[in-house]
Amino acid sequence: MCYYFSAMTASDADVKYMSLALELAEKGRGMVEPNPMVGAVVVKNSLIVGKGYHQVFGGPHAEVFALNEGKEDCTGATLYVSMEPCAHYGKTAPCVDAIIKAGIKEVVIAIIDPNPITSGKGMQKLHEAGIDVKVGVMESQAAKLNAPFLKLMQKGLPYVIVKWAMSLDGKIASHTGDSRWISSEESREYVHKIRGQVDGIMVGINTVRRDNPLLTCRIKGGRNPRRIIIDSNATLSLNSRLINTIQESELFVAVSSNAPQERVEKLRQVGCKIIRTSNVNGLVDIKMLFQQLGKMNLTNILVEGGGRVITSVIEERLADKIMVFIAPILIGGEGAVSPIMGKGVTHIGESIKLIEITTKRFANDIVIEGVWRD
Repeated sequence: MCYYFSAMTASDADVKYMSLALELAEKGRGMVEPNPMVGAVVVKNSLIVGKGYHQVFGGPHAEVFALNEGKEDCTGATLYVSMEPCAHYGKTAPCVDAIIKAGIKEVVIAIIDPNPITSGKGMQKLHEAGIDVKVGVMESQAAKLNAPFLKLMQKGLPYVIVKWAMSLDGKIASHTGDSRWISSEESREYVHKIRGQVDGIMVGINTVRRDNPLLTCRIKGGRNPRRIIIDSNATLSLNSRLINTIQESELFVAVSSNAPQERVEKLRQVGCKIIRTSNVNGLVDIKMLFQQLGKMNLTNILVEGGGRVITSVIEERLADKIMVFIAPILIGGEGAVSPIMGKGVTHIGESIKLIEITTKRFANDIVIEGVWRD
């Protein structure tokens, strides 16, 4: 029989062991995408006999690590897992088969797998094998942990983090366009950590022209994200550092349907992957771009600027999380650049409101992060 547990009905033991499973799952962030982060714990006679997490895309799943550690102690034990075990063949064999073979008597699940290939099928197969199944223990926490995976499965779109650094008076660049460096070195190190956890980093062509960035993760052992440049007319310089480092990380260039084919072909010939979208007032169709990135299984995207790209993502309501670094400096100037342009709201009551607010401090910078919920 399958039981659905709410936060009110889950036992203290269920919460204790599922909390550990979620902590283990977090260790896979930035390494397992587009798969979900999953942790697993095997408990017998109130003792943990095995635990594990999904460590790398294409590698063994969390349940396999936990069962292998538990060995013969798995017989008659309870398995806690942060997402429904898979019941299909993918990069690895179905986890439910390994669970059944190990002799597990009960499986406690935080959240059902939203992937239509396996959703519900894992629980059904476990139940048919005579294994008790509970689902819903710490469900909201598990959903929050894997919000990018859930969005990709349910909407076909990547999870979008919008980030900018600004002065106390709300400027991301001076009237000359200079923006180096608004935030502290400590803040920038944190950004590199985030870069190593996402599938892609996105900026506009004006940012590339001004800063000639690398857009890589410079944390030792960190993963380089795919670099995505919004370049409506395919004007990216063939001498840019992005192209000179194309072997380090894939480089996507999003162009509109009006982009000259000759320039598009030159970019393709040096290794750029071209994403064509419809033409919207001479620019890339940002909605269509994110739809195509979703089809490529990019789970999460970090949007770093500049102001026009940030504004487009905000206005089209594509953002899921906002991350703002506020430095204790004043820039001033009517021509200085603000992070969000466009028309804006008419009344304060119409303003975008963030939830799940957190703050951090790096040197003298304050970082405010919040989730956008329509």
